[in-house]
Amino acid sequence: MIDFNADILSGRALGNVFLGENISKYMNELYTGFKVNYFDYFLPDDEKRLAYIVDDTITIATLEDGTIISIGCNVSYKGRYNNILQTGQTMRQIIDLTNKQRIFNGFIIINDDFGFSFELPAPYDEIADSIAHVPLDLVLNEIRVADYSDWNPQKI
Repeated sequence: MIDFNADILSGRALGNVFLGENISKYMNELYTGFKVNYFDYFLPDDEKRLAYIVDDTITIATLEDGTIISIGCNVSYKGRYNNILQTGQTMRQIIDLTNKQRIFNGFIIINDDFGFSFELPAPYDEIADSIAHVPLDLVLNEIRVADYSDWNPQKI
């Protein structure tokens, strides 16, 4: 059951919606219990993606065949990652609560966990190349769960 208070599970789930599953598994619940906005978009290489925005709180992105590839949330979501991180925290709080933070492609990766990230807001998503470029009082309002393991420089 979709739950805006559920724990955030790195590389696995957000809101009790699971990566790798087909969106069809959730359709009945989505359209009977929530307001859903749906749209499609194209990546720079012309690959089509579909997005479902659920109660203006979580966004589920899928491949054309319905496979869920990422799930994001904003400050309306109340679940936490590892019982300590959630949307609405400042960069200073995140630094204080974690051991390592790195920027990849406009996202902050925490403790080299490439299944969980904070999304940097504009303009920092374009101009910040290191954590030192992010103001300590910047509030991070978006989290994403996905498989970003390809970004891991330690990946063999």
